[in-house]
Amino acid sequence: MPATYITNARVVLPDAVLENSAVLIEDGIIAAVEPVGSHRAQVLDLQGQWLMPGLIDLHCDAIEKEAEPRSNVLFPLDFALAQVDRRNAMSGITTPYHALSFSNKEWGVRSNDTAAALARAIHDFGEQGLVDNRVHLRYEITDPNALPLIEDLIDAGAANMVSVMDHSPGQGQFKTLEAYLQYMMGNHGMGRAQAEEAAQVKLMGAEGAIERVERLIAHARRAGVATASHDDDSVQRIATIRNLGVAISEFPINLDTATAATSCGLATVLGAPNVLRGGSQSGSMRAIDGIRAGVTSCLCSDYQPSTLIAAVFTVLEQSDLTMPQAAALVTRNPADAASLADRGRIQSGLRADLAAVGRQGRLPQVSHVWSAGRLVCATRYPAALAA
Repeated sequence: MPATYITNARVVLPDAVLENSAVLIEDGIIAAVEPVGSHRAQVLDLQGQWLMPGLIDLHCDAIEKEAEPRSNVLFPLDFALAQVDRRNAMSGITTPYHALSFSNKEWGVRSNDTAAALARAIHDFGEQGLVDNRVHLRYEITDPNALPLIEDLIDAGAANMVSVMDHSPGQGQFKTLEAYLQYMMGNHGMGRAQAEEAAQVKLMGAEGAIERVERLIAHARRAGVATASHDDDSVQRIATIRNLGVAISEFPINLDTATAATSCGLATVLGAPNVLRGGSQSGSMRAIDGIRAGVTSCLCSDYQPSTLIAAVFTVLEQSDLTMPQAAALVTRNPADAASLADRGRIQSGLRADLAAVGRQGRLPQVSHVWSAGRLVCATRYPAALAA
């Protein structure tokens, strides 16, 4: 792999921005920051664009829409993975965690067998991808059937993160039964009777759920797999998951819950689409409010990879955060939350995952992306991107 000398860049470090600076990539790692030059390297002039670490996305289920673009219309899984791999590279995301839901027979790609097959496909994809594709297994705690399946995937090395979630009506994302029914009818094409039956199945599955969660979290921790809880809705629930050893709180419902999670030392993850749209689609807390209050440590793309870099610049406009602090929401902090010590920062000796970003009009656009030192994306707009 030839060395690359990136010059004339605004290099985003963890605590500063180096203006008109340079970075040298050699053998897949960051060889030097602010080197004088390199006669052996290919030179790329970024013309004043930002150069930041490659984005780390702890939760995105966009792969589900690639695999099942319409209800019960399934594409080949390797084809779906190749498409979302390219989408992530073009969005500057060099470490995506593909969020796969195990929800028994809730709907197509979220059925246990299909989700497991997709997890294995991602694992087997390996170095064929443009970026470092990882597996995030989401366990619906009201489904006893998925537990041994997920444990087998952990043992096979086909899991990089495990989260526990409860989508039964009356709590979490679905605060009322009607909210759950409307979601199932609108998103999954169910009739009302079908949606009511699905709700009843979830409510009946609550028996034994806490024991299953304890078993799964313990299993994941023994294997060194990162753990998260989904849609936490109270201070009491934060205390419960912390006692179980969970390290990440995804999409805390309100500011009190996010504050409690932060106080307990948990990483908190909210959605970049929430930042971009100015609010939650389900009526939960606004991500920008959590960022301003200092209780949001990470952003994820949730369901749309392109929102992650856009959210960084929206945060810059709508908060007091500096560029290093805003960039940390999608780089350094997710790396720390998932115990990825080899990435998330521009620092000598670390993996050369990098993204160059400029502006076209008011929109931030990714122009170049490197994954482990390989240039995996390069775009050329009709006019040069503004610095």
